[in-house]
Amino acid sequence: MYKLVASDMDETFLDGEHHIPSPNIGALWRLRELGVLFVPSSGRGYRSILDNFEGVDPALLEGSYVVSYNGAFVYRYGNPEPLTEHHLDHDLAERLWELGVRRGLAMHAYDTDSHVFVRNVPKVEQVYLSSLKHIAPFEDEDLSRVPVLPKLIFMSEDFAWLHDFGRDVVQPMLGDKADITYSSGRYLEVVPKGVNKGTGLRDLARIAGVGIDETVGFGDSANDLEMIRAAGLGVAVANVSDDLRPHCDLILDTPADQGALPELVRRVIEPEHPGK
Repeated sequence: MYKLVASDMDETFLDGEHHIPSPNIGALWRLRELGVLFVPSSGRGYRSILDNFEGVDPALLEGSYVVSYNGAFVYRYGNPEPLTEHHLDHDLAERLWELGVRRGLAMHAYDTDSHVFVRNVPKVEQVYLSSLKHIAPFEDEDLSRVPVLPKLIFMSEDFAWLHDFGRDVVQPMLGDKADITYSSGRYLEVVPKGVNKGTGLRDLARIAGVGIDETVGFGDSANDLEMIRAAGLGVAVANVSDDLRPHCDLILDTPADQGALPELVRRVIEPEHPGK
């Protein structure tokens, strides 16, 4: 029986404007009635994730958890002190940032307090970032003012080029200190070695006292892959990326913008609770 749903946020649980579609609120109440925890699992920071739940009854997440920075940090809901945390090697982050500065690339650097420092982002990305809090332009040519980083992002609208850049330029720099993943059709994410949403889900299951086979991983793109693989059941929204699609146990008919959580509850969770 599934006891926990770990859900990606952007392009999975949220719509394109970072809002929770109204059908998903009803599905959260239904999960609560059935005794199943809903756990946000995002590449963003804790405070940024909770911003999405402003105006939502806190009872919906009471007793639950939050997984942030692609699995690097796990929190109890309502407590900003992390239960687990992993950071990028700072010397490596400095070299990557300096590489991006030399090439004039769009970049995001994340600190441990949910701030996102951005450089050279194009107008289309500025529009997207304007819907988020804790975003700050950052023209520094080094990262000395950001001493601890959970992750770093390169951004390009040319996703094919970004994959080539990741393979040919970034990956050889990482050694045994970091890994890369991709998301949202425009991000190359550099994360601590061995850290991903799958390891975050395993940490979460251990902390929550839930068997990994009793978890559902819910996502849409490549940075959700290890969570989908680790979970007892891997589920994707209808707008799933082509690189994640083959690894999912179930692909829903509903896209994120329409609120896909009710379909997951109806097809996966409720059949385990007949009569409730």
